[in-house]
Order: sequence, then structure tokens, then C-alpha cells
Amino acid sequence: MKRILVVEDEQAIAFGLRLDLQNEGYAVDVESDGQAAFERAKKETFDLILLDVMLPRKDGFDVCRDLRRAGCRTPIILLTARAQEAEIVMGLELGADDYVTKPFSPRVLRARVKAALRRADEEDTGVHAFGDLEVDFGRGELRRGGRPVGLTALEFKLLAAFVRNRGRLLNRSHLLDLVWGPGTFVTERVVDNHVVTLRKKIEPDPAQPRYLLNVRGLGYRFDA
Repeated sequence: MKRILVVEDEQAIAFGLRLDLQNEGYAVDVESDGQAAFERAKKETFDLILLDVMLPRKDGFDVCRDLRRAGCRTPIILLTARAQEAEIVMGLELGADDYVTKPFSPRVLRARVKAALRRADEEDTGVHAFGDLEVDFGRGELRRGGRPVGLTALEFKLLAAFVRNRGRLLNRSHLLDLVWGPGTFVTERVVDNHVVTLRKKIEPDPAQPRYLLNVRGLGYRFDA
């Protein structure tokens, strides 16, 4: 069962969304406060977030931006009464996957939700190729020339985090949250050690990395 977080401070709208989505077979949680929703989305696993823009304490734009900065890749659909093009573009540039303007048709919203979940599933089960390697998310496998490359579960999770965030700078604390999980007490040096090990398995020349790059003083970036 897919789990959806609805972030909406208008009780009538939140109730209607919960009922409609539950009737579609989703598990639905509701938050009415932007800051509370941000903290919850960082700690818990959701398949999709429906995020109102006008919220108390922290608006939807800030929630979306800060979740993406924290490494959260959960699909986000913005719910907004602001139909101006500039604000819609800003929401998408901050990391939202889609937007729906209020008042909205429940039927249209359901279709947008299904489309966002389908795209996320396709990404999770897809194959990403770089160099002579393939990362198969559906099988949880790295292959070189069609043959599996031996990775530990933690190494695969680390590689998956880089591939899914390719082109983006990830600092060590983000990687700890993405791979080891929020609240895990290990040092950032552990990240560096695992990156060194992973490079030995994916780089043609680990001493001169082509894909998994170090950004001095900031973190790592995967370019492939």
C-alpha cells in the first residue's frame, strides 16, 4: 500500500483529500503545519507528499526546498491557489515534481498522484548505465559487461544514493541520512571510507576518479 503525506492546514480540504485517497487504496497521513511536516518527512518514509503552499510556520516552498536539500527524493505535488506562472516555475525549480491549482478536480488530482507514483516506481526499478557498468535498481545489482559486480548491501545503497542524485552535491551528513538512516550514530569518516571502497569497484582508475568526484571541503558529486 502506497503511503501519502497530505500537508494542508484547511481542515475541510484535508479531510476530503484523506477520504478520497483512502478510497483509492492509499494509506494517508495528514499534517497541518509546515515545520512539523518537514520534520516528519525527513524521519519517515512516504511514497508521495501532497504539499499545500500556504502553511503556518513554514510555507510549502520552503518545505520543498529544505526537503530536497536534506536529500529527500519523495515525489512532491504542490497544491496552490497561486496560479501565476512565476510562482509555479519557482515551485518546480525548488524540486517539486508537479503542481495542482486550487480549486482542483479530485479526478485530476488522482490522475496526477498516480502519474507521480508511476514515475517514481519506474525510476526505482530502472537501469542506469555509465561507462561499462549498469546499476539495476529492480534487481539491486551492479553489472559490468552483463556480469554482476560484488557489492555489499551498504555499498549498493551508497551507489544508489549517488545515481539518484547524480549531478548534485551531497555532503557527508546527507549521505549518512540517505544510506545509514537518520539518527544513525557513525562518524562522517565512515562515509569517506566507503566512498574509497566504492571507487575501487566502479572507477577505471580509482586514483583519478571519473564518476564519483570529491568537492573539496563540501562533499561528493556523482557525474555519470
